[in-house]
Amino acid sequence: MLREAELFAFAEAVLVEVLGRIRKPDRDILLPPLSDLPGASEETALWSVVEQYAYDDACVPGVLAGDTAGVLDRQELRRDLDGAEPQAVIVRVAEAASAAARAASDGDALVHASYGVVSTRHYLLRLTVNRSLVAHYVAAYLGSTACPLPEELARPMLELTQPDAAQWRALGIFREPMPVPDLASWRDTFLLTAGHLPHPLGH
Repeated sequence: MLREAELFAFAEAVLVEVLGRIRKPDRDILLPPLSDLPGASEETALWSVVEQYAYDDACVPGVLAGDTAGVLDRQELRRDLDGAEPQAVIVRVAEAASAAARAASDGDALVHASYGVVSTRHYLLRLTVNRSLVAHYVAAYLGSTACPLPEELARPMLELTQPDAAQWRALGIFREPMPVPDLASWRDTFLLTAGHLPHPLGH
């Protein structure tokens, strides 16, 4: 299995658990911009972030099979998420995306992501970074004082992204790095390298 696919499935499992904590009153919580990508400069309602995540996940099997991202019915997925069992929908798309990632065997194969043609490795790693940051911020804004990212996920993400951190910043996915204290955890080192505070709300 591709290392990037293994990490993607790991990040999916972490995020699915965090999203399972959301209750209806939480859906309108405003999250800060999680990247410097175009169009990401405004606060976004938590549930809109979830809808985008689920849509991106639903696209993964098709993209890895050679389709072009963006061919799915976004409105249908939104209706499913607004139904009686949104967590079941999240689990379903996450499991399908993870299974497709695990089945990918050629990391250099090109895929048609929504932002351009990239390698399978880059596509999966970019998704993994996104899911990790979403899990981190959603957990914090739901009131958790502990970042949900385990060291076993943060360390390999750091190892894979740190050599190309300047490129990730140029893409708008990472921000300017912050100082990393001595003896920082792998989780904190990854977040600070990516330009994100380990405790975004100060607790």
